[in-house]
Amino acid sequence: MDNPRQLLVLYGSQTGTAEDTANRIGREAKRHWFDVRVLALDAYPVAQLLKEKVAVIVCATTGQGDPPDNMKIFWRFIMRKNLPVQSLSNLQYAVLGLGDSSYPKFNFVSKKLHKRLEQIGAHALVNVGLADEQHDLGSDAVIDPWISQLWDKILQLFPLPSGKNIIPAEVRLPPRYHVVFLDMMEAIPTKRYEFDATNQTVIKQQRQPDASSPYLASLAANERVTAKDHFQDVRLLTFDIADSGIRYKPGDVAMIHPENVEERVEEFLNHMGLDGSRLFLIQQNDPNVPLPSSLPQPCSIACVVCTYFDFCSVPRRSFFEMLLQFAEDDIEREKLQEFCTPEGQDARFSYCNRVRRTIMEVMQDFLLTSSRVPFEYLFDLIPPLQPRAFSIASSPTVHPGRLQVLMAVVRYQTRLQHPRQGVLGWLLSEVSSMKEQHWVLAYKDFYCHEEWSALQSQGRLLLFTAFSRDQEEKIYVQDRLRQNGHLIWTLLHDQLGRFYIAGNAKRMPTDVRAAVVEVLQKYGSMMEAEANSYIESLERDHRWQIETWS
Repeated sequence: MDNPRQLLVLYGSQTGTAEDTANRIGREAKRHWFDVRVLALDAYPVAQLLKEKVAVIVCATTGQGDPPDNMKIFWRFIMRKNLPVQSLSNLQYAVLGLGDSSYPKFNFVSKKLHKRLEQIGAHALVNVGLADEQHDLGSDAVIDPWISQLWDKILQLFPLPSGKNIIPAEVRLPPRYHVVFLDMMEAIPTKRYEFDATNQTVIKQQRQPDASSPYLASLAANERVTAKDHFQDVRLLTFDIADSGIRYKPGDVAMIHPENVEERVEEFLNHMGLDGSRLFLIQQNDPNVPLPSSLPQPCSIACVVCTYFDFCSVPRRSFFEMLLQFAEDDIEREKLQEFCTPEGQDARFSYCNRVRRTIMEVMQDFLLTSSRVPFEYLFDLIPPLQPRAFSIASSPTVHPGRLQVLMAVVRYQTRLQHPRQGVLGWLLSEVSSMKEQHWVLAYKDFYCHEEWSALQSQGRLLLFTAFSRDQEEKIYVQDRLRQNGHLIWTLLHDQLGRFYIAGNAKRMPTDVRAAVVEVLQKYGSMMEAEANSYIESLERDHRWQIETWS
């Protein structure tokens, strides 16, 4: 007989935060004696939603109101106009959105999904949660009370089984996966290769690159494109993809999978007392928890530490909750307990987020506790490394067999001993070429200036620049828009032009939009509301495109 206490937790996650929150809800579900499944939205057969009783959906919003990559199939299905009005009348649901209020379409996906589920008959357990990364205390300021409210409601519908109590947080649940260590003689070929038993050789599989089997591209060029005396070091990286089968077009992004640098890997292995050469197999401990597809079988400890564990990221709340379960030292346990309470949010935020303290640095601070964590529990404790998305900066026509991205070197000092460094820093260690003579007259961060200048000299482009730091009076993009308002109106309205915005997400997109609203009012004789509606129509027609980042 099926367990009536079943809970489905689905997530749409781009950077791993929504996945982490979904797993947190899943762990709490087990403590409430639920049979729980935690899956990415696109890994779940969406037609089965008709048969579900309770579902919790945690989803992020990417770009300018777009769903994450691992929920796009679900998104297209759930937004179909031909779905019957009462098709999900048996479902009770809750939606938690993770967003950043510095973006114009804050938590757009969660808001729209919540509304859509109601439209097709589902019943909301609680109001949609709108977590904000820009909150003084981070996303947990919304997530914590929302989850508490959710469990109050669920337990009203599904009381605890007779004789059962909620499993306390200090009681350790079984690990996510089961690890079996192998002797060297027991090693078998990895799943990325097939074994030829006739001649005892390993033959590389030919397959289309994907998240579980990325293409190992060689770095053909690494050129700094900002002046040496400019505060920001930005590189143009060129990858050789001639034999990859990868095809791309303008507007596509490249997902680059990071690795931890060798120095940090050795530091982590030494701290945990691990032998990097030791091999292991990873097995399911729960039929509802799939194995990580990116790891080979068998795998070495050094491999998983280098390519899978994101121990250089800033720890989330769930990390401290898990680490607390291994604490025996009174001082360390007391501090971990504080970080896990709502009252300790500010202390935890100051300790971690404000100085960007990493998971490994926290483990070093809590030495007596972290040293007691068994290897197989590291898969619960440390989140997996997530691919980083970069806009492709090259044309496949101009650069066949090549793929280029612009990448800034992230390196800065806090009050901690080691400088903070981006996880892709290992790619940027060398500068292969630097054309210093081009900086005699150039603005200092004028990316692709050679291409822009060539198009301008050929009469194919009108170029206006706004480098705010290159003169005493700051000049911004919005200033240039106002100065050339009649041209902007002619291009947008008379010539059906397209408007593209790329850059920092903080204030720039809002300021640029406000300037265009002024242009529409002045040269299009519109009221402010009409001008905003006009821009919204451009968005619907994909003639107004924004790509921004924090």
